Amino acid sequence: MGRIFRGENTVKVDAKGRVSIPALFRPVIQDSDPNWSAGKQPELIIVYGDHRRDFLECFTIEAMQEVDEKIARLPRGSKPRRLLEHMFQGQSLPTSVDDTGRIVLPAKLRKKLDLEDEAFFIAAGDTFQIWKPETYQAKRLADVTEWLDEFPEDFDPLTLLDTPDGG
Repeated sequence: MGRIFRGENTVKVDAKGRVSIPALFRPVIQDSDPNWSAGKQPELIIVYGDHRRDFLECFTIEAMQEVDEKIARLPRGSKPRRLLEHMFQGQSLPTSVDDTGRIVLPAKLRKKLDLEDEAFFIAAGDTFQIWKPETYQAKRLADVTEWLDEFPEDFDPLTLLDTPDGG
C-alpha cells in the first residue's frame, strides 16, 4: 500500500458543489495517481454506491486499480463479479482535483447525502470518506463510541493489532 490518508476536516460546499480537499489529503491523491505529472490535475474515483451508503468513498487511482484487479480475478459472468462491478465501477465517478485543490460534487451526489453548506472529510487508510457532518456524528461516530464502550477505561486500542481478527 502506498501513502495513506490521515485526519479529518469540515469544509464548505459552494452553490456549484465545489469542495476543497483537505490539504493533507492532496499529496496522497497526487502521489497515488500514476498518470500525474507537474502541471496536470491529479485524479481520484468517487464511489457513491446504492441507497444504503450514506457517504461517498474516494479512492486514489492506485487504490481503485487494486479493487479493479481483484474484481477482474473473479469468474466472468459470476454474480459476485457482476455485483462488485456494479458497486465499484458502475456506481462511481472519476474526477480530478483542480488547481485550487477542489473537486466538484455533482447535484446527484449532494442530493444523495443531503449535503448543503458543509461536508465532513475523514481519512480511511487508502481512501477517504465524505459525509454530511450531522450524519457522520449520528451514525459513524456513535458506532465508534459504542464499540469503545465495550472495553475497560484503560483499554489500549493498539492491542487489537496483535490479534489475528482485530478483536
